[in-house]
Amino acid sequence: MAPQTEHDTPESQPQKQVRTPSTRWAALLAAAMLGIGIAVGAAIGPAPQSSLGAAAGLAQRLPLLIAGIDSHRGSAAAASTTPEEAPAAVEATVTKRRKRKAKPGSSTPAAESTESSSEESSSGDETKKQTKKLPTVKNVWLIELAGGSFEAALAQASAAPYIDGQLLPQATLLKGWSALDGSAFASEAAIAEAPVAGSTPPLLHSIVQPPCPEGAAGASCAAETPGQLTAADEFLKATVATITGTSTYKEGGLIVITFATVGIATQSELPAGASTATLTYQPPAGVALLSPLTKAGQRSSVAFNPTSPRQSLEKLLH
Repeated sequence: MAPQTEHDTPESQPQKQVRTPSTRWAALLAAAMLGIGIAVGAAIGPAPQSSLGAAAGLAQRLPLLIAGIDSHRGSAAAASTTPEEAPAAVEATVTKRRKRKAKPGSSTPAAESTESSSEESSSGDETKKQTKKLPTVKNVWLIELAGGSFEAALAQASAAPYIDGQLLPQATLLKGWSALDGSAFASEAAIAEAPVAGSTPPLLHSIVQPPCPEGAAGASCAAETPGQLTAADEFLKATVATITGTSTYKEGGLIVITFATVGIATQSELPAGASTATLTYQPPAGVALLSPLTKAGQRSSVAFNPTSPRQSLEKLLH
């Protein structure tokens, strides 16, 4: 027998790395070995009853143990994924609850639509008020008296008894209006509403008081005298009586009365027999409106707006 050298010692030989089987494979291998041992023991001869029964029970429980290990691993994996999926499920549940709560409140849009419809109806009513149809004015008479003003007539009631005692109690007086305002108002009243097809269009009649004669014949009606106001008062009385007695006045007639500067044609280098009527803005002469469409005895503070005369018509005519 040859002697061992240093190189032949077990420590000097290279050591192999041992790989241990996994738990599952170890369990399967143990079950297989146990089964083989039981089979060999049964072939050799009988064994004690207690040891055989214990071995048989262990063999029956091994598959259950293996299945339990797998199920435990599966439940652990499911538990690791459940916290991530839980917020999504909670969020979906909250969203459904919100939708269910929103259904009873579906009456809110209906209420909003009701409010919007009421606002539209109110705005429609305002539009109708703004576009209110004016009464039909078929004939307009513009009377221009010679000199003076309504303020002067009220201050000298004895010089203008008709204006003070009969006209103004039946008319609407606009003391702040000028003669130009009165002329514009008369023109606008005649064209405010389009006539019905086939009917007679509205007419504007312009009536100017005859000028005071020259010389001694006109001393009683000279300008800046009480006689001038008296002459205008008498002319107005006769003219108004003629107009108001007609059917054209009673059916939509309007008389607009103001004061102007009336002159003789020859003095203004115009053809003989003609007269002139000069209207001015200042000082305001005042305007009186006489009509079945106006209020009797009213003193109105309505201002005339030349850019929108319809406003004045809507406020003064009914």
